[in-house]
Amino acid sequence: MPTLEWIGKSKVINHHQEVPYRVLERRYSFDTAGRHDADNGSENMIIRGDNLEALKALLPRYEGRVKCIYIDPPYNTGNEGWVYNDNVNDPKIKKWLGEVVGREGEDLTRHDKWLCMMYPRLKLLYKLLANDGLIAISISDDELFNLGTIMNEIFGGFNRLACAPLRSEPSGGKDKTVLRTGHEYILFYTKGTQDSLCKEEKTTGELNLRDRWGAYRKGRELRKWGAGSLREDRMNMWFPLTAPNGDEVYPVRNDGLEGRWRIGKDNPLTQAILADPEKAHWELCPYDEGVSVDGKVERWVPFEKIRDTKKSFGWNSWLDGYGTNADATALIKQIFGNKIFDTPKPLSLLEWIISLHSDEDAVILDSFAGSGTTAHAALNMNKADGGNRKFILVEMMDYADSITAERVKRVIQGYGQGKNAVEGTGGDFSFYDLGEPLLIGENLNEAVGTEKIREYVWFMETKRPYAPAEGPNPYYLGAVNSTAYYFYYEPQRVTVLDYDFLATIPERTENAVIYADRCSIDGDKLARMGIVFKKIPRDISRL
Repeated sequence: MPTLEWIGKSKVINHHQEVPYRVLERRYSFDTAGRHDADNGSENMIIRGDNLEALKALLPRYEGRVKCIYIDPPYNTGNEGWVYNDNVNDPKIKKWLGEVVGREGEDLTRHDKWLCMMYPRLKLLYKLLANDGLIAISISDDELFNLGTIMNEIFGGFNRLACAPLRSEPSGGKDKTVLRTGHEYILFYTKGTQDSLCKEEKTTGELNLRDRWGAYRKGRELRKWGAGSLREDRMNMWFPLTAPNGDEVYPVRNDGLEGRWRIGKDNPLTQAILADPEKAHWELCPYDEGVSVDGKVERWVPFEKIRDTKKSFGWNSWLDGYGTNADATALIKQIFGNKIFDTPKPLSLLEWIISLHSDEDAVILDSFAGSGTTAHAALNMNKADGGNRKFILVEMMDYADSITAERVKRVIQGYGQGKNAVEGTGGDFSFYDLGEPLLIGENLNEAVGTEKIREYVWFMETKRPYAPAEGPNPYYLGAVNSTAYYFYYEPQRVTVLDYDFLATIPERTENAVIYADRCSIDGDKLARMGIVFKKIPRDISRL
């Protein structure tokens, strides 16, 4: 498979593994009543901080669980000043490039910088996406081909669904060039299966006829039309069917020549009609003017019976009519009273992208959250269909609270005045900052709190979301596949795996994994008891 090479790739290709794992610190929660204090237990999250570190912080709870990802990364158009969604000159990104890529980063072209920024983030998004999930990425011409190549490398070209042009500026935009684009693109990829993706449905027409099986409408004629419709074209498709009056009917064309059926004798529909002629809709149809066959100017003709009211098929990948940038800006003005954000995405576009996944309880992630359109779309859809979609937004800029979260608050409670007032969707969320790293060098960072350490250890052992275990032993994490896990840790003292500790374990499983600072029991004895000792912090796996 073709891969893309650029300056700095060797430094970032595995950088997602070197990013420190930071815990998430909840700053406040918000609900319909406008409360900001108590933790409401919401699964909806808005995270302020570098999205590379935030994505890694999400792994213990969400690896392989996110059903729909949408991102609108910087388009890297080459403008000098930092404009969100436009280039990679933000001081935070430049600092990151300098630290990770090194001194040569000063000489990177803007395309190399952009690829260095995107690659490790896409690697983490791949980890978070469920096997039946969908990822959609907005992009413009500037980085379309580079993005497509690294997406093929990370997600696999066989998982590419479409490169869909989006008509974003109907007037053609502000370009002064000969060819004014007026469009962007959305790259769609899956991770392994399309089974959970929805297809477009359109009505097949009124079911205006009835038989003993119920309502139906007349479908296509069973005789082949057009090119390749002669008997000699498919000899095995010339055979008789029995009409309602008992006549044997062959596929004779309107011009009187011998034709053929559209489907063969082994087709399930053909078999059903051979067994019971009423499985087809029959009509007496004339030959062409002046044509007769065996002295007859008409004959019985079978048609399909359609019983479905809707027909499913793939979506058109030319995206026109899903909202424009002007629509998105108008909505921002309606919510905030002024143009507080430069490059929002259309709400209807995000609603459509989310609707492509059939799971109405899906976890939806946007790690370049901007003005928060993705959360707005998820809340709207939950209100419309009663779903329970959860959103996770990540925004590193200072406006993560003042714009991103503020928009979500207004959507939940309602916005606008008078005839332009929009009823609130209801819902809630919690706002987080990136907290301390879990490990400082080779040592546990006690400042993060024991429960967050326990969650991390549980995930690294089981790859499952953590829930505090019930039971008398405070060090018990839980059990999976006949193996119990214990994290015997105290910040202020050394813990020892000894017989006294084993006596405190009421749970009975075939095997156990026990973390402690030290162990005083011989390894052979532990093995006979089915116990694996892991030393804190040496044996704690690194994400």
